[in-house]
Amino acid sequence: MNVLVLTEHLQGSFTDATFEALAVGRRLGGPVEAVLAGPASMAGQLGGADTVLVVEDPALESFIPEAHARVFAALVAEREPEVVLVPYTSMGMDVASEVSMRCGLPLVSYCTDVRVDEGLSATCRLYAGKIEVDVDVPGGRGVFAMLSGSAAAADGRSGGAGEVVKVATPDLAGLRTRFERLVEPAGGDVDITAVEVLVVVGRGIESKDNIAQAEALAAALGGAVACSRPIVDQGWLPKTRQVGKSGLTVKPKVYLALGVSGAPEHLEGMRKASTIIAVNKDPKAPIFGVAHYGWVGDLFELIPELTVKVG
Repeated sequence: MNVLVLTEHLQGSFTDATFEALAVGRRLGGPVEAVLAGPASMAGQLGGADTVLVVEDPALESFIPEAHARVFAALVAEREPEVVLVPYTSMGMDVASEVSMRCGLPLVSYCTDVRVDEGLSATCRLYAGKIEVDVDVPGGRGVFAMLSGSAAAADGRSGGAGEVVKVATPDLAGLRTRFERLVEPAGGDVDITAVEVLVVVGRGIESKDNIAQAEALAAALGGAVACSRPIVDQGWLPKTRQVGKSGLTVKPKVYLALGVSGAPEHLEGMRKASTIIAVNKDPKAPIFGVAHYGWVGDLFELIPELTVKVG
């Protein structure tokens, strides 16, 4: 199976999702080509690809979905890979849907695995991991959007030849969008992406005043407090403390979720934590589907006792 991988980069660095997609490609056993729409100087980082197809153009210096989709679709049409891999991210899905339409290929989302047995198929995780579906892809070709955690990023950093091939830029005339500027989130008092222990509060914390209990527990554990989106929407904690698809992706050693239900968007931002501990009154809460340890009960009974024991 020939594999073509869309790479993502921001401010000179590739995302972990890029290397995870390369790792999935390497598992398939065929030649793996990576598309780099950006400076050729970055190609050396893509050691997991057999070939790096570099497209350099001033219009591609910043991410513009319309422009990058045209580039990727042109290479899919030219190279005719059986498997097209994109990270399931906001960038990846902006490109994948248009490439699927332009090239007439089926798009399979929420993928955790792609296989070639008697035919081409994928495993998809739906409803926050409650359901796994095996999808057969007719025609033997498709675009697959890979979920975070589908492979180890380290496995996609090496193993290929890393040959660099410069490719001419397709026609980008008539673009309807342009890049203005990158607006980065304001810095917070705590960088939750760098903290090893996170105590994360969700709707179950019930009120802003109760967050003080979580902060006391976090201090006793030597960590920090983070939250799910509803807490930010209520104005109880700043956006810089939000975990999830519309917040930050975190990989702490310990992730203690207090009253967090576990919506798919939230799970996307914390699934790679080394140890996930969930506390919720609802035994059917989706968070228990990804937790290594769980406790069904009243978090307001647990927090004070646990704070005393670890303090």
